[in-house]
Amino acid sequence: MAEPASSAPHIKVEKLVRSFDGRKVLDGVSFEVPRGKTLVILGGSGCGKSTLLRHIIGSLKPDEGRIWLMGEEITSMREEKFAEVRKKFGMLFQGSALLNSMSVGENVALPLEEHTSLSPDIIEIMVKMKTSMVGLTGFENLMPSQISGGMKKRVALARAIAMDPEILFCDEPTAGLDPVMTAVVDVLINDLCKKLGMTAVVVTHDMASVYRIADQIVMLHKGKVVFQGSSAEIQASEDPIVKQFIKGEADGPISFKQSGDDYLKTLLG
Repeated sequence: MAEPASSAPHIKVEKLVRSFDGRKVLDGVSFEVPRGKTLVILGGSGCGKSTLLRHIIGSLKPDEGRIWLMGEEITSMREEKFAEVRKKFGMLFQGSALLNSMSVGENVALPLEEHTSLSPDIIEIMVKMKTSMVGLTGFENLMPSQISGGMKKRVALARAIAMDPEILFCDEPTAGLDPVMTAVVDVLINDLCKKLGMTAVVVTHDMASVYRIADQIVMLHKGKVVFQGSSAEIQASEDPIVKQFIKGEADGPISFKQSGDDYLKTLLG
């Protein structure tokens, strides 16, 4: 018997494997995200977290394993059908990815213009609503070159929620921001997820952000899941890899030292 929609995971990843040139970047990754919760994917550079995100949003296909979004398996889904699924999630990119030739308002309006048949007047109202939600009322006519990095992140967030998505994906949403603006973006993501009832998946290595926003955490190391649990549980973990990472210690099983031969062996599997 199928699970009721309310109790079924909003996102499910099962035994995901992906290799590049013989090197396993993802090695049997599995987890579930309940509806309305925020999952943080955590790990050091090169651990596979951005590659995992690209699989979940459908821009890469796994060698093995399956992925479900909103109850639908997307792994073998035809592109025409996945285009409809894609309309139900928003994406906040690491570098904001605003179009510099368009104003703030035009950037936020873009998904609505491309994927709906709403009139320009309605789109204008919705743009004002979304910019207001991220604290940028009155900035619609400015160009990206005229606003700060933190404001660009908020514009990108407004664009990501323009179509009231069910799921919000964020790739390093606070990268390059100062601690105060990092906290502002974290609070915005939290508030918007609660107000709009969104499920969120956030890729980051910023532990302060993790503790602010995560309902659950998946930590990757060398393509494998080395931890799943809550913020309290990760802080209590005795795993040496987890402890070294969350404390930011130089010495430990995560080594930055590697010979040229070792590096080639890693790349070649």
